[in-house]
Amino acid sequence: MSCQYLLLQLLLLSAGISAVEVQRPRGVPLSKRQFYEEGKPFTCLDGSRTIPFDRVNDDYCDCHDGSDEPGTAACPNGSFHCTNAGFRPAFIPSSRINDGICDCCDTTDEYNSGAACQNTCKELGRKERESLQKMAEIAKEGFLFKQQLIHEARSGLEEKKAKLADVQGSKKDLEAKVEALRTVKETAEQPEREAKERHLKVWEDQKALIRMEKDKARMAEVFLELDDDGDGFVSVPELLSHSELDPDADGSFTEAEAQGLLGGVDEVDTGAFESVWNNLKEKYISESTADTPAPEETSREEINESVLDNESDQYPDDDIPEDEEEDDDEEDEDDDQNEHDYKIPPTARTEEKKDDDEGTMPPYDQETQNLIDAAQKARDEFDEAERALREIDDQIRNLEKEISFDFGPSSEFAYLYSQCYELTTSEYIYRLCPFNKVTQKPKYGGSETNLGTWGKWAGPEDNIYSVMKYEHGTGCWQGPSRSTTVKLTCGKETVVTSTSEPSRCEYLMEFISPAICQEPPNPDLLIHEHQEL
Repeated sequence: MSCQYLLLQLLLLSAGISAVEVQRPRGVPLSKRQFYEEGKPFTCLDGSRTIPFDRVNDDYCDCHDGSDEPGTAACPNGSFHCTNAGFRPAFIPSSRINDGICDCCDTTDEYNSGAACQNTCKELGRKERESLQKMAEIAKEGFLFKQQLIHEARSGLEEKKAKLADVQGSKKDLEAKVEALRTVKETAEQPEREAKERHLKVWEDQKALIRMEKDKARMAEVFLELDDDGDGFVSVPELLSHSELDPDADGSFTEAEAQGLLGGVDEVDTGAFESVWNNLKEKYISESTADTPAPEETSREEINESVLDNESDQYPDDDIPEDEEEDDDEEDEDDDQNEHDYKIPPTARTEEKKDDDEGTMPPYDQETQNLIDAAQKARDEFDEAERALREIDDQIRNLEKEISFDFGPSSEFAYLYSQCYELTTSEYIYRLCPFNKVTQKPKYGGSETNLGTWGKWAGPEDNIYSVMKYEHGTGCWQGPSRSTTVKLTCGKETVVTSTSEPSRCEYLMEFISPAICQEPPNPDLLIHEHQEL
């Protein structure tokens, strides 16, 4: 309710106490007194016909609009004006005239019904004046708060603009710093990268040398193993004793195939053996390896034997339950099928052994480590500056958003930004965060539901800032997304007073704020503008 309306009501009620009743036909408002001149023909207000004045209020409806019977119940579409001196004037349907129920506080609607009515207009007027006076005082105080809010918003806006200018200046300096640190970082990373590459190259060369030495040692060992007669030559017959060397693995290792492996000759000495070693080393199985079984992990059988030993301790004198003995028999039958699941494949053991033999890369020398430390320091300083630049960008975006945001004609709603207000009902806690979102949370535990995020100002054209709209909240089950309409009313406090759900998934909040209060009008002007009582 606006200050102007409140003050107008107070003026009318106050004036009505001492008002002198202007003579006019029963049920006619003062604003239409000029159409009802006694002794002159009456023209229906809709202009449909003209009748003698003595047919006005004669309990017979002559006019289609019912205007000839303002004080009787003759016309079904007529209305009766209650003067209600000392209170508010009112209109009632003509059907209520003389129906035995007092509708007008001045009792004028029951002039011929015999109903015992009492004039309560002065008392009603007194109570309403007190209520309106209180509301007018609240509105006046609220408007004073609003002026303070506007002043603070303007000061805050100037501060934000000044801060934005400072931050934008700091950003330029920081951007230059970031680019300088980028150059330092890249400059420091180049020698670091080269030093690491040299270190890795040395390590790769060392590993290659180790592998080559091992390969030579193995070649010499294999030559001695293949030279069965010890004559210093590996011959075709000596190769044929190793069927795993069969090139096509067809189960038939021929002399021609063996001779092919030796480079087309019948025998080779240690020098020539180097040239054919690559043909043999991938398939050759060392005699020492073949004679010595590869270590295996504990087999299923050993595990079962261990379990049986434990069970024997648990059940002495062979008192193992029969059903457990049967289970053990079934497991024993599966041992042969599953034993391979408990062994490490030879290839895996070879790779592990290879890694162990080559060892791990040695630590960097001091010079390389110094380059790494310098590059890392440059990276850390660059990352820190880049992070600071991102934070400044966030600051700038937030400041620009606040500066450009529509907080009302004079930024009176700016104080609501980044604030939240709660209302607790018997079931839920409602939380309104203006210009952000509205949420609902069960009072006794449960997840929060989004009832809508800030959308726009949605009041009527002449008072657009009286309604807030929050949209695109959590979707209802097989229904639309939740939304909330927030209606603002004037008050000296900022508080959510009520919440409801008029339609499914559409919520309504009543929100009091001094920012919506309007300037109280000049009482003298209102008296001139509204002379009718």
